[in-house]
Amino acid sequence: MQLNGKVALITGAASGIGKRIAEVYAQAGAAVAIADINLDAARKAADEIAAAGGKAIGVAMDVTSEAAVDAGTQAVVDAFGQLDILVSNAGIQIVAPLVDYSYADWKKMQAIHVDGAFLTTRAALRHMYPGDRGGTVIYMGSVHSHEASPLKSAYVAAKHALLGLARVLAKEGAAHNVRAHVICPGFVRTPLVDKQIPEQAQELGISEEEVVRRVMLGGTVDGVFTTVDDVAQTALFLAAFPSAALTGQSFVVSHGWYMQ
Repeated sequence: MQLNGKVALITGAASGIGKRIAEVYAQAGAAVAIADINLDAARKAADEIAAAGGKAIGVAMDVTSEAAVDAGTQAVVDAFGQLDILVSNAGIQIVAPLVDYSYADWKKMQAIHVDGAFLTTRAALRHMYPGDRGGTVIYMGSVHSHEASPLKSAYVAAKHALLGLARVLAKEGAAHNVRAHVICPGFVRTPLVDKQIPEQAQELGISEEEVVRRVMLGGTVDGVFTTVDDVAQTALFLAAFPSAALTGQSFVVSHGWYMQ
């Protein structure tokens, strides 16, 4: 029970990577708040964790709304009495050539990935800083925090930005015992990735099988997708790590696609 007595807030946790992190955290003893723009889905995921013996609540949160983030974070503290871990995981993907990328889509991508990370971090720190009680903030980056790919200008820019935010927090938060990390997965077979396969096939003029084999897995050492469990176990390790020895770093979980 490595997280026994801890409280974690995980955004975008009604499905995919976020949901698995919530499940693993609950199994490790944490009380988890599943924050998602879809409250019904968040509550359903929380109920599943509770049915398995964990402690969880669903919280409505649009990470692009300052008011929604502040209210949702306060609701977690009201329910559990504290906040120890934030996993800023909410994200979407919109692929298009840079020359055709709409400004509205660009702004939407930055709002969810970058503004959302900032707003949730600021809200969490207001509960982690008092009395220097500390905490851990984990950002869901990507191999695209380090690498670029065609058709993903907004996503790559946003994921690069999370590295800078985490490094600033690592320096500012140290005095208050707050640590910051970025997990950088490779392609994880979630609905977000499944949606990209036909979109990239159309844009690149190749088959969907070629998108998977060449574009998504071509750079790995074993031709295997990163799994939600790969990412969740990394998130557990970082949340439970006992010191600031690793703060401000990124951790690439990609089957060798990107090595640093």
